[in-house]
Amino acid sequence: MAVQVSTQTNEHLTEIAAFFDRYAAVEALWRRRNRTYYRLIESIYRFLVAEGSSVLEVGSGGGDLLAALRPSRGLGVDVSKEMVALARSRHDGLEFAVAAGEEFVRHEQFDYVILSDLVPFAFDLQALFTNVRGMTHDRSRLIVHSYSQLWRPLIRFAELLHLKPHKPVRNWVTPGDLRNMLELAGFEVISTSRRIVFPKQVPFLSTFLNGIANVWPLSYLSLTWWLVARPRPEIANRDLSVSVIVPCRNEAGMIREIVERTPDLGLETELVFVEGGSTDGTREEIERQIAANPQRSISLHLQTGVGKGDAVRLGFEQAANELLMILDADLTVSPDDLHKFYAAVAEGHAELANGSRLVYDLPSGAMQFLNVIGNKFFSAVFTVLLRQPVKDTLCGTKALLRRDYRKISRSRDYFGDFDPFGDFDLLFGAGRQSLKIVDVPIRYHARTYGATNISRFRHGLALLQMAAFGFWKLRVAPVRLTRRR
Repeated sequence: MAVQVSTQTNEHLTEIAAFFDRYAAVEALWRRRNRTYYRLIESIYRFLVAEGSSVLEVGSGGGDLLAALRPSRGLGVDVSKEMVALARSRHDGLEFAVAAGEEFVRHEQFDYVILSDLVPFAFDLQALFTNVRGMTHDRSRLIVHSYSQLWRPLIRFAELLHLKPHKPVRNWVTPGDLRNMLELAGFEVISTSRRIVFPKQVPFLSTFLNGIANVWPLSYLSLTWWLVARPRPEIANRDLSVSVIVPCRNEAGMIREIVERTPDLGLETELVFVEGGSTDGTREEIERQIAANPQRSISLHLQTGVGKGDAVRLGFEQAANELLMILDADLTVSPDDLHKFYAAVAEGHAELANGSRLVYDLPSGAMQFLNVIGNKFFSAVFTVLLRQPVKDTLCGTKALLRRDYRKISRSRDYFGDFDPFGDFDLLFGAGRQSLKIVDVPIRYHARTYGATNISRFRHGLALLQMAAFGFWKLRVAPVRLTRRR
């Protein structure tokens, strides 16, 4: 149902519409003059919006941003009839409608709703968000960006020099203000970021400046801030079928305990063992346990690749159920804690439930001091990279829905097959897809059988390289200008 608007609202919208009706005649000129800024905006949105999705853009202007996203279904809405006419003349394959965001209603749900440079001109942002909430489904994403107040005098100066058009800006809203309004309208903010400190193109310099602008405190110098939100989930105990993936190499002494202690969760629980070339009889022990427990759904798959990450991906491919979980075979995370991961996803709190070993005290011998320091370091790095709090990046226990894993898998080419552990693959992929990551605190236990397969220094260097790679792909690449597609 559309929000009823007041006379004051109508006067405001009439004024804004009249300005942009006049602006339509010179829009192409100003767009050419500031093409670097618009290309940067398109690049960031292409990073955040999956190609081939259904997209609603409120405040679509000339329609170029919507077209750049290559949606399977694209609908643009703008208060200016002249801007809508311009958009229709440019982009035949998209639909455009004349309406204010506070009033527009379409009995349709979109994968993404985007508001690009609209916040400064809206009259009632909370009413706008409440209205578009009705055009989202439970997996939709709302993406909003606007100008930083710090740039207010610079923008005014650029207008005086005719470097940018003078527009009737009515709002200078902070990310904190917007977060509050989104929550009141039924959304939950996933991530907040600041981008673009140099909206002009100078080879190498633009990439460098816009890249380091992601580093605190330089990020506060950025021209634009961005929020990604999802419809706030209603708490409901969904019944899900579960696949528990157990990568194992030289863990023969733990297999029986894994089978006995893994709880039944949801509608059905299967155990998917992926064996990676053990020399201690792990494969034979799994086969014995399958024969000894015909009442349980247990499967064995032999790894042909190398590393835990490869084993996890094989297990996910072979899993039959909706909710995918990872359980390390050393049982340093107790199978009894899997119900916490199940609840986090089934109740809608998390789209990626990530185990955290660094909340409770660690028992003696569970984790070496250097490992603790390394984990805390990577926690800080990943919280910055993902724009979501992640306390423990290297806990092997994680859970996510199959459909969300498929999104990560489909976009894996963006990062490449670079992660031997599997943790970064999932975390980077979740960040790329704007999935809600939630830490699930667990108690960490000392290993009781065998030796770790992790080399502290060799793998630590690999983790540093992956963190640097993640910074490039998540923070620099989206604001790196490339040749138009």
